[in-house]
Amino acid sequence: MIRVVLDACVLYSALLRGFLLSFASGELIKPFWSQEIQGEWTRSLLQNRPDLKRENLERICKNMDVHFPTGLVRGYESITPTLTLPDPKDRHVLAVAIHVEAEYIVTFDLNDFPETTLRLYGVEALSPDEFVLQLIQISQKRVLETIKDHRLSLTRPSQTVDEYLVTLEKQGLPKTVAFLRERKDDI
Repeated sequence: MIRVVLDACVLYSALLRGFLLSFASGELIKPFWSQEIQGEWTRSLLQNRPDLKRENLERICKNMDVHFPTGLVRGYESITPTLTLPDPKDRHVLAVAIHVEAEYIVTFDLNDFPETTLRLYGVEALSPDEFVLQLIQISQKRVLETIKDHRLSLTRPSQTVDEYLVTLEKQGLPKTVAFLRERKDDI
């Protein structure tokens, strides 16, 4: 399984979070995060969506930790101050990746994770779109099955394939959607 740190920006959206975690449920990836990462996305979401309740987001974090018992990472903190990134607030994400020997950090904030720095630690930062395309190259059939299972799991509201693809595109996955449009019968 591919070891992946999910940055706060990709956990922020419930749909994208569920989409990415579906690959863990499908045993394609082993996801990791920290309490700091969870705190970032929940604080940001509460700030932007005052209609949401803190308790509900805390329950989501707890459910993530229960459903993926190795996902919540501890013990990386001593690495953080030794790292240099353009935004010092992102050092903890790289520290988590180093600690768990992750292959990828999945993030929209690619400029915050320079390739030259990450290469020193054997880590690569990819957007969710590029990451899913990597998964497709590794195991297309399993990825398509996982995506279909994710789409069918959506019940509030349920989505047709076309509706689902529009939703994924809005989540910042245009290349993935272009690939999936050619395989609509499989999802």
